[in-house]
This record gives sequence, structure tokens and C-alpha cells, in this order.
Amino acid sequence: MALNRVTMAARSAVPVIILKNLLPWHTIPVQGLQDTIKIVALDLADRPAWYKDKVYTENKVPALEHNKQVIGESLDLLKYIDNNFDGPALLPHDSAKKQFAEELLAYSDSFNASAFFSCLRSKGDVTDEAVTAVDKIEAALGKFSDGPFFLGQFSLVDIAYVPFIERLQISYSGIKNYDIVGGRPNLGSFIEEANKRSTRIHKPNCTHKFRFI
Repeated sequence: MALNRVTMAARSAVPVIILKNLLPWHTIPVQGLQDTIKIVALDLADRPAWYKDKVYTENKVPALEHNKQVIGESLDLLKYIDNNFDGPALLPHDSAKKQFAEELLAYSDSFNASAFFSCLRSKGDVTDEAVTAVDKIEAALGKFSDGPFFLGQFSLVDIAYVPFIERLQISYSGIKNYDIVGGRPNLGSFIEEANKRSTRIHKPNCTHKFRFI
């Protein structure tokens, strides 16, 4: 996936990341970067015209403005942060883990469609398509034994999947009365450990959850 960039006129030297407002599962890696990147929440129901005209012509979020350019698309943005800011690397040096990471990142959109949207479309129980997709994640989480995350240790892959899985767990429990963790110990451990890396930032009328590296 190529970086989606828009050349900007020089404005501020401080990097700015713009996120969706009122979404509890939005995730970004910001630990250690709070003093480096300015975080701005954008209400998409009342999206200001200046955002498209002066910041990001694609008119989507999230987006990161840095060094006179804007980087959009969540995965591209995460990779950009990994490559351009100090802090723990988001991808391991191990070649097998790197390859598996690329496979999982490429599958993320398909997983979201199969597991989440098929749940919303179906009127009955959880579909076989959704169960198969979640089972695939359970298997993927068991590939490496050196930790509870997709690549063993916490990585960019986990950051990419946390919002999907969190949203999935809430939706399945509330709409289908289905526990995605039942019979899936790897997924249960993943969710438990991911929750330990979260914190909530309270603002008037909303709560943002950010996952920290």
C-alpha cells in the first residue's frame, strides 16, 4: 500500500495527528510521543470545511501532518510513525515474523468485512463466515510462543487489529449474545494483555481510548 500523501504549505513545526471523535476503539501508538505529536479530535458529524480544503483533500481520518505533508490511511500512518519517530520499533527484525506481519496486515480489511460486517448483515446467529474469520485470528495468535500478541511481542499488527477485535467483541456480545473468547484462549489472552496497555482520556461528553506501545 503506497503512502497517501498531500504536500502542504509550511505551517507548524509540531506534528499533528487528527482522529475521529467519539470512537472508543480508535487506536494509535502515542506512548512517549505525547509531547511530540499534537492530538486533535475531529467530529465527523460536523466536519469543518477547512479540513478538506487546507489539511487533507481526501477528507478522511486519521491523518498525520508532519514535515509539510499529510499521511493518511491507518496502516500507512502507523508505518510512518514507526519509521520517523523515536521509540520502540513496531515491527521485529526476525524475517519470519516480518513476513507474517505483512500477511496479517494484508488480511485485516478482509477480516473486518468477514467478521464484523457479516455480523451486522445477518439476522440470525453468528454466520459461519464470521466464526471462520475469528478462528483464523485465534490460530494466528498461537503461531509464536514468546508472548500473547500476533508476533509474540507487541507490534504494529496488534495496533492494527485491536480496534477491529474490540468492536467485534462489543457487537457480538450485544447483538448476537455471542462470546468471541469462548473456546479461544489465545484471543482471550490477547484481549486481556491489550487492555493492560490502554488508558482513557476524558473530555467533555466523550471518552477516547488510546492504546499505548
